[in-house]
Amino acid sequence: MYGELTDKDTTEKMRLTFENYEMNSFEILMYKKNRTPVWFFVKIAPIRNEQEKVVLFLCTFSDITAFKQPIEDDSSKGWGKFARLTRALTSSRGVLQQLQPTVHKGENVHKHSRLAEVLQLGSDILPQYKQETPKTPPHIILHYCLFKTTWDWVILILTFYTAIMVPYNVSFKMKQNNVTWLVVDSIVDVIFLVDIVLNFHTTFVGPAGEVISDPKLIRMNYLKTWFVIDLLSCLPYDVINAFENVDEGISSLFSSLKVVRLLRLGRVARKLDHYIEYGAAVLVLLVCVFGLAAHWLACIWYSIGYYEIIDEETNIIRKDSWLYILAETVGTPYYYNDSSGNWDGGPNNDSVYITSLYFTMTSLTSIGFGNIAPTTDGEKIFAVAMMMIGFHCLNYWQNSYLIYCVMILYCI
Repeated sequence: MYGELTDKDTTEKMRLTFENYEMNSFEILMYKKNRTPVWFFVKIAPIRNEQEKVVLFLCTFSDITAFKQPIEDDSSKGWGKFARLTRALTSSRGVLQQLQPTVHKGENVHKHSRLAEVLQLGSDILPQYKQETPKTPPHIILHYCLFKTTWDWVILILTFYTAIMVPYNVSFKMKQNNVTWLVVDSIVDVIFLVDIVLNFHTTFVGPAGEVISDPKLIRMNYLKTWFVIDLLSCLPYDVINAFENVDEGISSLFSSLKVVRLLRLGRVARKLDHYIEYGAAVLVLLVCVFGLAAHWLACIWYSIGYYEIIDEETNIIRKDSWLYILAETVGTPYYYNDSSGNWDGGPNNDSVYITSLYFTMTSLTSIGFGNIAPTTDGEKIFAVAMMMIGFHCLNYWQNSYLIYCVMILYCI
């Protein structure tokens, strides 16, 4: 809509107003499609959400061509100019009536000229932007309220705690005989159970972007999406495994079912989507994902070594296994117990976990250093898969880091 007579200084001020998220007003000459000049009074107001972040701009365009001095030429002299201005005022009557504030009976208001109303465009003329809180039943919680946001962060932290502890407990077959850890895990299970109850009473966003507050629709939506996963996540597996008289097969089954809790990370990824636009948040997220992946792979690496260190056919320990070498190095060798007929001894869990994490870190970031090497077929297959995962992940992370550096240099 800009043309040859549009003031360049005014257009530059408008651009800076948008870039700096400011409120301002301008008089500017623009052009229609048929190149007819039109004067506008433009009012720009930024609209902010609950987090004080500008989400859109409210721009009001008012036609003030009738009040600007008509362009003079040789044919517009004397009464001809006045006649043109009169016709312009008559044609703009509809616009002026729209700008005139509504006056109710019994109200004492000061009358201003219509020209002043057009040029001022005060707060009483500009529409007020305010997000209206949807009407919900008393027992329904808005999904964006302060309480639900704080609760989601608590669930997020506990989900990361679960993602770290569940693979460790399953791989190292840790029975929760420690009362402290048993109480902590029981509290986590109770919190997850309370989260299920809250999700049955929390609004959600529908396909068209509307807030769904109908209790029946909320229950049906939750039952179809995350209910089964959340229910399996809050079952007290640790309490069942804490009993000594539990059958070994049932205990292993319950320990394996604890891995289902890791599916809750899908909900975490959905909540972290809006942080992807920040470069620093992306780097922190990538580091956390890398550490979590290395932790999971370390638990798997130990499980493979634990099941393959002893030959099931001959009941002889593999002396080339990395677990056997680690046990000899730290001074806690394996020995055969004649009374039980099993192999006992070996390194403690802390030493084994640190060594496993060291191997997975070196394999993901490079090809390892050779001081810990796979010897069995299962270990070799896992090592190859881990190196392939590390190769693709490193390429992605390096590209993301380069993009972030370019963004910083561009901003500077």
